[in-house]
Amino acid sequence: MSRAAAAALLALAPVGARALDCTAALVLALDVSSSVDAAEYALQMQGLAAALRDPAVVETILSPPGAGVMASAFAWSGFQHQELLIDWTWLGDRASIEAFAASLAAAPRRYDHWPTALGRATGFAAALHGENPVPCRRRVVDVSGDGANNDGVGPQWHRERGAFEGITFNGLVIAGADPDPVLYYRAEVLHGPGAFLEVIHSYTDYPGAILRKLLRELQPPFAQRQP
Repeated sequence: MSRAAAAALLALAPVGARALDCTAALVLALDVSSSVDAAEYALQMQGLAAALRDPAVVETILSPPGAGVMASAFAWSGFQHQELLIDWTWLGDRASIEAFAASLAAAPRRYDHWPTALGRATGFAAALHGENPVPCRRRVVDVSGDGANNDGVGPQWHRERGAFEGITFNGLVIAGADPDPVLYYRAEVLHGPGAFLEVIHSYTDYPGAILRKLLRELQPPFAQRQP
């Protein structure tokens, strides 16, 4: 269900049925900067799609019975290069989850030669949460990347202005670059209750890592481990 369709559903539903049981609003922020080659891009997109189709993730999204998740996804690279891949969509049954995963798996890459504007990406993700038409119990951003910010202001600029209030930012980092992206994500990206970082050393490890990450961040807060 698109953002417009979700809003229309809420407007037309009887008063007692207007509140969808949204356990979490999730923004997926995917790095497509110049450090990510074509094979790594494919591993990222196909791995994310496979994780969303995993029975354990599907069960988590649809638990408790009748609940669901609002989700959106965008690709980011340079300061002026954020591309919305999938607008806010209600994931409330297996068919909608499959459609979302299929759209991610088929998403073409438009940019491959821009730097890493991680600050702009986090700001874009926070603004996207402000456009979600469905109230949810938690607001989460899942940021994947392999480098520190090197284009424009960093995440701290947005944090100091209150843009991240009420949002948890989790990270999945591919280690190995200089400066160390692991240290950068820990210091600058992680934010909010229960925020955590998943660290891998190659994009070949991405499919397993994003599966672990989704299972962890979509669980109720009381079930999450501490960072």
